[in-house]
Amino acid sequence: MTGMRVLVVEDDPGIGGGIVTALRAAGHAADLCSTLSSAWTALNVEPFDVMLLDLGLPDGDGLDLLTRLRRQSASPAATATGSRSDMPVLIMTARDGVSDRIQGLDSGADDYIVKPFDANEMLARLRAMTRRASGRSRPEIEYGRLRIDPAARQVWLDGEVVALGVKEFALLMALMQDRPRVMSKSRLESALYGFGDALESNAIEVHVHHLRRKLGDGLIKTVRGVGYFIPEEPA
Repeated sequence: MTGMRVLVVEDDPGIGGGIVTALRAAGHAADLCSTLSSAWTALNVEPFDVMLLDLGLPDGDGLDLLTRLRRQSASPAATATGSRSDMPVLIMTARDGVSDRIQGLDSGADDYIVKPFDANEMLARLRAMTRRASGRSRPEIEYGRLRIDPAARQVWLDGEVVALGVKEFALLMALMQDRPRVMSKSRLESALYGFGDALESNAIEVHVHHLRRKLGDGLIKTVRGVGYFIPEEPA
């Protein structure tokens, strides 16, 4: 899906920076951590949607972080302040032995990619993982008069292509994948912007306004003082 908040855990600044750049170019908000301790802190502060996890880190093995995440209590308080213990995790490592892959998957990883890898393959694996996590098998989303292709980042309204900006598309996908739940402004900001991204106070309102103008006023509903949502079924 586009519009995910992604945590990249990678100690090589060149590799990590390249991955973050590719994720942001694809419309995701991405943050980079280089140690297990900083990654664990980030996971318990921000509600990330997916994690890309290197194994060889300065302060330990990435599998320890994965095991800790999977064992984390999914209490209401933890869910409200941090990432889900069942969030999709993609291991990325130079360890390419069969036993290494088996250990990673048995430790709770959803997929495994061996370095060096192509950024497009990484993005395709992320899309596949999040489709499975949301219970979808088809890559495209059809919703009333809308058709959405997350991989191509294209939207059609009544068969006509609608041009959306990167953040507009990310906001649409965030609301679409969480429908019919109401998403607060702060949750949407977390989904669209990383720690260091510049953010105007009315950015979400501006993006919602643009989406309504391009896709129709009835698509995105407002719960005043709470947030925004897309209904489960189109009107």
